[in-house]
Amino acid sequence: QVQLVESGGGLVQPGGSLRLSCAASGSIFSINYMGWYRRAPGKERELVASIINGGSTNYADSVKGRFTISRDNAKNTVYLQMNSLKPEDTAVYYCNANIRSADTWTLRDYWGQGTQVTVSS
Repeated sequence: QVQLVESGGGLVQPGGSLRLSCAASGSIFSINYMGWYRRAPGKERELVASIINGGSTNYADSVKGRFTISRDNAKNTVYLQMNSLKPEDTAVYYCNANIRSADTWTLRDYWGQGTQVTVSS
């Protein structure tokens, strides 16, 4: 059984910073990809940032230069450092990871439960 557990959301003023964390646990053989998505009220879910084995990263245009994704392979954890936050960044942020199970050898996507980020004065 594999789980993704997120932490670090909250309320912050415009211009502020937050750091999200997502730890994968359970029967993990390998993690190919980790990323963050978000869903704002009334909008579709969108990719925020992703990082693959080897460290290559990808960002949505709306967060480039403000957000940084990083990964600690030893801890099976991905982070999202969010700086210069704007009200339009308000959303539920979800962690996503493509993981091969050590038990079943299956390769599939897993999702975290989501963490609320609210940017407001």
